[in-house]
Amino acid sequence: MTTTSTPAPPHAPHASAPRLLGEPVGVDLARHVAAFGPLPAQHGVKRGHAGPLVAEVERSGLAGRGGGWFPTGRKMQAVVAAAHSARKDPVVVVNAMEGEPAASKDSVLVHRNPHLVLDGAVLAAQAVGASVAYVVAHRGGRSVGTLERAVEQRAARGGDPVELRVLAAPARYVASEESALANFVGEGIGLPVTVPPRVFESGVRRRPTFLSNAETMAHIALVARRGAAWFREVGDPAQPGTMLVSVSGAVANPGVIEVPTGTTMRQILGLAGGTTGPVSAAVTGGYGGSWVSASAAIDLPWTPDGLRPAGGTPGAGVLAVLPSESCGLVETARVVQWMAGQSAGQCGPCRFGLTAVSQDFAALAAARLKGTGLAGLEKRLGIIPGRGACRHPDGAVRFAASALEVFADEVKRHLSGHCSAGRRTYVLPVPAGTVTLPVDRPGEEWR
Repeated sequence: MTTTSTPAPPHAPHASAPRLLGEPVGVDLARHVAAFGPLPAQHGVKRGHAGPLVAEVERSGLAGRGGGWFPTGRKMQAVVAAAHSARKDPVVVVNAMEGEPAASKDSVLVHRNPHLVLDGAVLAAQAVGASVAYVVAHRGGRSVGTLERAVEQRAARGGDPVELRVLAAPARYVASEESALANFVGEGIGLPVTVPPRVFESGVRRRPTFLSNAETMAHIALVARRGAAWFREVGDPAQPGTMLVSVSGAVANPGVIEVPTGTTMRQILGLAGGTTGPVSAAVTGGYGGSWVSASAAIDLPWTPDGLRPAGGTPGAGVLAVLPSESCGLVETARVVQWMAGQSAGQCGPCRFGLTAVSQDFAALAAARLKGTGLAGLEKRLGIIPGRGACRHPDGAVRFAASALEVFADEVKRHLSGHCSAGRRTYVLPVPAGTVTLPVDRPGEEWR
């Protein structure tokens, strides 16, 4: 495979001043107001009507930063229309779960500027006519405590126009899927439910639900303060603004970086101090995203349209770089096994299909799979998508299938019993723990 080396450039790539991370104020509400200004006043709207902020978000071109990159203003309009049709009050839910092991952007944002996220939740609720906004983070993570303290400060200073509630959800990957999150907020069980209807039509307790991730909510807070034209001043015209990227792997300074959309992978790596040596590939979007060849993607814009020619996606803002001496098949086998173990155990494609894919990939990584076994693996990867109760198996299969394509030369070596890797330490983060496949049926750990 072609390898690419990206040392830190002599001149750092041009980037606008950080918008979300530039002024870290923590839970101190007074410092937040001094840095960003007070919560913008909004007139209340009746059920089934949209406040002016909805149109402003549409004009801004803000797309959801949680993975799907769906136009945020259009989603808000859909919630308003569903509330009007169903004659039910809508609900707002902030997804601060961040179940992706290679992601840390939302937790960093919550730690540095929690009130920006909470402002966005309040403003979005007012705009769609909701009276309550839930902010949900993984149980046991530091985000829960930070959010609770921030809400306490707001209550001590008179509270908000809508009710804010912080919830701690099960620390499971699938529990952060949108139908699972709405189910947890409404019923206390973080398991996905069959769609349709979609969450914007029937989410929390069958009410239209505007559900978006923490970063998107923070952007809404800034659009409300500074307007759509200001938001569009930086970034790619088709998907404007800035975005947070969790950079890890073979880089000098791993961490979370804020960049304008459309920044190239080479520029992002330069802002992370450059690579630590030649690299062969990278994970884009997260473990529900895909591998890309470093040489194919290095100079592509970091947007959904920009990365598509290389088979990549910005997804949840993950960029994990693989050094050329590491084996991408071994890394993929570890991730696929973990993803299979994160199944909710509710349907066959996830419970048994991902188990079979994991076993095949483990054999391939160990150079014990033969040609007929590879054909079986490829067949499974072709029939699983679209058959699960949620999108979890689709993401895991996409990740596995992209590895077979990007590491095609290495696949041939492994089929002949060899591996070209000169490094045996792992690169991609996989949470520790014993994985028993197939997973058990869901129990109390999902409540």
